Amino acid sequence: MAEPNRKIDQLPDELFEVVGRKQEELEQISQHSFSFMKDAWIRIKKNKAAIASLVVLLLILLLAIFGPYLNGYTYYQTDYDKTYQPPNGEHWLGTDKFGRDQWTRIWEGTRISLYIALLASVLDLAIGVTFGSISALIGGKVDSMMQRVIEILMGIPHLVIVILLIMMMKPGIFTITVAMVITGWVNMARIVRAQILKYKNQEFVLAARSLGAGNKRIIVNHMIPNTIGLIIINMMFTIPSAIFTEAFLSFIGLGLQEPAASLGVLINDGFHSMRNQFYLLIYPAIVITGLMVSFNLLADGLRDAFDPKLRK
Repeated sequence: MAEPNRKIDQLPDELFEVVGRKQEELEQISQHSFSFMKDAWIRIKKNKAAIASLVVLLLILLLAIFGPYLNGYTYYQTDYDKTYQPPNGEHWLGTDKFGRDQWTRIWEGTRISLYIALLASVLDLAIGVTFGSISALIGGKVDSMMQRVIEILMGIPHLVIVILLIMMMKPGIFTITVAMVITGWVNMARIVRAQILKYKNQEFVLAARSLGAGNKRIIVNHMIPNTIGLIIINMMFTIPSAIFTEAFLSFIGLGLQEPAASLGVLINDGFHSMRNQFYLLIYPAIVITGLMVSFNLLADGLRDAFDPKLRK
């Protein structure tokens, strides 16, 4: 038996074929690896409502940027010979009581409303994330004092603060933005604080501390990246809320004033002449409804995409 085995050992390896998987392939990963954001994008593409909402938002954003320049009119240009004209070839969405072009005013108003909402949301994001991160990471008496501040602000109705501030200051974009930011950041701070309290005692944070990382480095490099999903989702819900707040204040006369244009101002104008010139109300109402519904549907899609527990 030794002679045949010796002959087999002398045969070249090319004559043999391994049956099954090789040893080095047993622990090989066959699937492609994805980053968190790429994996979230793959899942959100499967959500038809979120993608449709994203398309609608991009379309409205493009019209808000370029729409006022498409027909040669300005949002404050008056022409008393063309008052209350219905939609026609010259004025695509008609004119108002001063003969101003509604197409230009609607997209100018959409631009201003989006600007106010985005500015208020970014300020809420900056203040809320900073406040919540410091409160959770430092803890102790500092956390207790900072939470008392949040509780005081939450105990005061948001709308009361906004109305009082606007009545004390001159109505305008800056006043409305400041009024919405005073208490708007509280919800963001609470969400960020809760997430950081969950992560602060985990191994990756303890490892960073053992390597000499300070609080600032831990917040910027470890805490915020792990809470970015919730931050984006909360911001997406904040934007439509800010749009509605601005429209409501302008509708009751505490927001922007004529001849400035915003969705609230346009809806207020359309409300007073809705019986005979319904188009003055219906078009800005469609735009603000599309914005709020699209932002909310997109936020729902992002929540499903960023939450690993909802993976199918």
